[in-house]
Amino acid sequence: MYLNCHSFHSLRYGTIPLQELIAEAILHGIKAMALTDINTVTGIYDFIKACAKEKIKPLIGMEFRCNHQFRYIGLAQNAEGLAEMNVFLTEHNFSGETLPLRAPEFKSVFVIYTLENAPEVLRKNEFIGIRPEEVSRLFTSEHKDKIAQMVVLQPVTFRTKIEYNLHKILRAIDTNIILSKLTESDHCKISDVMQPVESLLPFYEKYPEIIINTQKIIDSCHFEYEFGIPRNKKFYTESRQEDLEKLTELAWEGFEKRYGNENIEAKARVKKELKVIDELEFSGYFLITWDIIQYSNSQRFMHIGRGSGANSIIAYCLGITDICPIELDLYFERFLNLNRKTPPDFDIDWSWQERNVILEYIFKKYGKDHVAFCGTNVEFKYRSIYREVGKVFGLPKEELDILAKNPETLHPTNKIVKLVQQYGFMMQKYPNQRSMHACGILISEEPITNYTPLEMPPKGFPIVLFDMHIAEEIGFEKFDILSQRGIGHIDDSVKLIMKNRGIKVDIRNTSISKDEAVCNSYLAKGHTIGCFYIESPAMRGLLRRLNCDNYKILVAASSIIRPGVAQSGMMKEYIFRHNNPTQFEYFHEVFREHLGETYGIMVYQEDVIKIAQHYGGLPAPDGDILRRAMSGKGRSLEALQKVKDNFFASCAQKGHPLELSQEIYRQIESFAGYSFCKAHSASYAVESYQSLYLKVNYPVEFMTAVINNQGGFYRTEVYVHEARMSGGTVHNPCVNKSEYQTTLYGTDIYLGFMHIQSLESKTAHLIEEDRNKNGDYLSLEDFINRIPIGIESIKTLIFIGAFRFTGKTKNQLLVIASLLLNNFKPENRNLKLLQEPVKEYKLPTLERSVFEDAFDEIELLSFPVSCTVFDILQTKHRGDVMAKDLVKYHKKQVRMLAYLISRKHVPTKKGTMYFGTWIDHEGTYFDTAHFPDSLEKYPFQGGGCYLLLGNVEVDYHFPTITITKMAKMPFIPDPRYMDAKDQYRTQNQIKEDISLTHRKPYPSEHEINLPRHRMKF
Repeated sequence: MYLNCHSFHSLRYGTIPLQELIAEAILHGIKAMALTDINTVTGIYDFIKACAKEKIKPLIGMEFRCNHQFRYIGLAQNAEGLAEMNVFLTEHNFSGETLPLRAPEFKSVFVIYTLENAPEVLRKNEFIGIRPEEVSRLFTSEHKDKIAQMVVLQPVTFRTKIEYNLHKILRAIDTNIILSKLTESDHCKISDVMQPVESLLPFYEKYPEIIINTQKIIDSCHFEYEFGIPRNKKFYTESRQEDLEKLTELAWEGFEKRYGNENIEAKARVKKELKVIDELEFSGYFLITWDIIQYSNSQRFMHIGRGSGANSIIAYCLGITDICPIELDLYFERFLNLNRKTPPDFDIDWSWQERNVILEYIFKKYGKDHVAFCGTNVEFKYRSIYREVGKVFGLPKEELDILAKNPETLHPTNKIVKLVQQYGFMMQKYPNQRSMHACGILISEEPITNYTPLEMPPKGFPIVLFDMHIAEEIGFEKFDILSQRGIGHIDDSVKLIMKNRGIKVDIRNTSISKDEAVCNSYLAKGHTIGCFYIESPAMRGLLRRLNCDNYKILVAASSIIRPGVAQSGMMKEYIFRHNNPTQFEYFHEVFREHLGETYGIMVYQEDVIKIAQHYGGLPAPDGDILRRAMSGKGRSLEALQKVKDNFFASCAQKGHPLELSQEIYRQIESFAGYSFCKAHSASYAVESYQSLYLKVNYPVEFMTAVINNQGGFYRTEVYVHEARMSGGTVHNPCVNKSEYQTTLYGTDIYLGFMHIQSLESKTAHLIEEDRNKNGDYLSLEDFINRIPIGIESIKTLIFIGAFRFTGKTKNQLLVIASLLLNNFKPENRNLKLLQEPVKEYKLPTLERSVFEDAFDEIELLSFPVSCTVFDILQTKHRGDVMAKDLVKYHKKQVRMLAYLISRKHVPTKKGTMYFGTWIDHEGTYFDTAHFPDSLEKYPFQGGGCYLLLGNVEVDYHFPTITITKMAKMPFIPDPRYMDAKDQYRTQNQIKEDISLTHRKPYPSEHEINLPRHRMKF
């Protein structure tokens, strides 16, 4: 009798999580029910599976609403009915038109209206839903003649009085009003709860037809879904056989290019992979991926293929990836094996500037009816919950800020705040809105609206209304089309090198960069600012501790820097073993043979498979089941238990002592959850080498490209500093030299207009466009004549020095600009007047401090360009020791003067500490550690220069200063101001990079729990 049930997927309306809705039905003995969430089918597939387990008949549908107003309920009689509703809603989602008051002529959908909005004449498939409290109205003549097309309507939206209040809060959030302003039409009725059918039917006993009609609908709806059937586009060609032939042909062509004809091991691997790919019917998936790469290559775009797909030699031969799996001993079973029913995984990156072109190709090539982005449910988050709920209760902004920014223990304790906390807690994990998955694209064989309606978010690509987990459950394999700025750095560098030097760099040829000798020396020293994945302070420190001077160590470093590995203590253990190879024993000879590269530590996910196979005797596919189950990706505990039992049985058969096998299995369990895919690390390492090669050989072009791609780990200022250290001469923006982005002339770097904080983007682009069209600006007057600009924007350009080509001082230019533009509005400027010769005024000569420019730059760029921050300090002291000499001061106290680059928050068992990264006045980077007791007395006070006192600790080639005291050093008074209160204001605009960590503290050495010696028997 329940034809209108809402779960919490009815966004900001329903209050019942899906599984709890099923539990409610079981509690009340319900044998059939319909899930009709508002304008979505997000929950239907989980609903179908859950109902099947509990032997409840699932009915699938939607409640159609428009601008919060109920229209009608649609119930799918079958799969065709769901598709009809999906197409109907999709069309309106795309067009923006309001949903019609009357449903279209569906062929396989039952439509239910309410008494208030039912049309005069009902079609055969249309009914009027009657609530229990409405039955008494059927005595009137106007309704009697429609009883033959009436059904029971008992909506379900909440379970308890508290949930009813929560529902009203959600409605207030959705309609953006305070709770007291809600009207009855804004929320559901107090009766929208589930109850036993026996309690419901007596209301309709005088109208048995209504009950019969309801049962007929229940009996007539037969929506069945077959899970486990692939739904992706089946074939790239016309058939499975043609796909296999095409894939085989391409694989052997690529094989010859990659390996020649003599590599027996690679040949065997190709044959093995082709067989597995065919048996799993994934040839089409590989070919579609190859097709996307071919298009990318035709556009001369650079891409990086990574993910577990890089374990495949076929992917390598097809040019999808640039990782040779044989060189790194990568297991194909980590990517695909006959036990693995889940889809393969390719992650493909493009430059953030080019990704949309790739997306447009995919949508055009494979058809808009068959392609969509995966959706994702954005949940109510901790801080936003308190803001949203507090706003509904009418709290002012100041109180909302207190609630959002402080933990609950620091919240006020009044009645309203307690209610905000109570309902906020209930809303945690509730979906708040639908959004687009960052990269996952579905390409379906059938029209994608057979499975879901589509929405069109602002980015302009349609999305399905379920997430990647449901997509996988119902048979879709997503294509991950990603973007990153690292590729932009590389791509733009190559273009700049060609433009600036006339040199063509084939950076796609990884043999020129990977393991290159000079690159390796830069790696070992941590000279990697600007380089993809290896520029953060933590990574640069790790590279130095490992004296990382080759590709394989970099691959390992790219994995052990990951939070899970570091958190487990394995990073610390790896560093120890790398630097002390004689001070540990391999736990078993299998560990020496197969994990020798990582000193017996299971750094990679593939290592779990290796140990399971070579120690435990399990086939590689079973090892992958073990890995997936332990990492939380395998859902079958039964499968895990079976593999575990097989592992111990096989170990016993091989004669291994039980105690030893138990310890090794414990290590597998311990490592599997955090270990990283080796192929992923290798892909990262290749890209790191590509960017490092450009930094080493073409440093000015590379750093300019980094600046133009808006950096990476650090703020723009750091990359500008690095460009200067690399031999570039950095200039402020100039209207005759600069573009929107930073430009390069030889080694002269002109900062782009995009970096001027108060200059409108539109004006910045116009300056460049007009100059390209009409030539250089001849004077300030000429500029004002050609560019529609206001006095404030002109002042900004004058203060940054953009008119220095005129030879006039800033003060003189300001007077001229005022004479020309005061009392004029750009849109009403009389161009004829401006074109008349400007009178030559005798301008006063105003004295200007040499440092005024620096303070102008800090105000407009947030950092100085015409001098360094050290030049505007009051003190002339520059420290007793320079960063380059710190390794000589192990266990000694040093005093240094340094500029703060970044600091990272790190939790410890004794409280919060920070790691700091600094430069000395020579521009060299160094690092500090600030423990809780030191921070309590000497806290950070924002960006700027500090005098530091501390003790040097050299940890495996890498010096760190443990700070005991520090003090922020004042700048000279800002010479642009006379008033003392303004003279120190500008230095507060100096920035710092702060990163916060919310992980648990790293374990101490004795807590790592990885034996360094063999077990004694």
